[in-house]
Amino acid sequence: MMIQEDTYKTIIGVAEGIYTEKRSKFIAIAIPVHTVEEIKQHLDIYQKKYYDARHVCYAYMLGHERKDFRANDNGEPSGTAGKPILGQINSNGLTDILIVVVRYFGGIKLGTSGLIVAYKAAAAEAIANATIIEKTVDDEIAVAFEYPFMNDVMRIVKEEEPEILEQSYDMDCLMKLRIRRSMMGKLRARLEKVETARIIE
Repeated sequence: MMIQEDTYKTIIGVAEGIYTEKRSKFIAIAIPVHTVEEIKQHLDIYQKKYYDARHVCYAYMLGHERKDFRANDNGEPSGTAGKPILGQINSNGLTDILIVVVRYFGGIKLGTSGLIVAYKAAAAEAIANATIIEKTVDDEIAVAFEYPFMNDVMRIVKEEEPEILEQSYDMDCLMKLRIRRSMMGKLRARLEKVETARIIE
């Protein structure tokens, strides 16, 4: 099934998951985020909260195009923590998400394969407990037109149902609209046919 390019999946609210293996405890926290700055703040909070933990590893994915991501092992063997966490974000097709996995060492080494399984399972548990929602990718358009053609523009707005962000009515009117990306072409084409209408980039 092809995923439409104007929708993406993310989570709402913070969710947790716990996984234990050979007395090591892995606490996973899934957090909705939008910026790297926000991620840094969350990491700071969790590193302070779990100051006594052996490792605080994480992975994140940002943006509806899912191109801004990072995985961090925080001292675990390379590729055994951040990568499996990121793998769970990817296999669920999520974005705008940070998953932090805190490890309390139980005294028995798990080995690289054991660590990969544990971090993956903890992240999967947090995602399973999260509320996943689908959002649309929206684009904005501004149209200027003369007042006598207000009804023509309003008819299109009523039929195509974009969100009205701004509007000013004078002799020269301006309307700023937001609509789902896949519907923008039709809206734009209709607005361009209105007499005196100018699309402002």
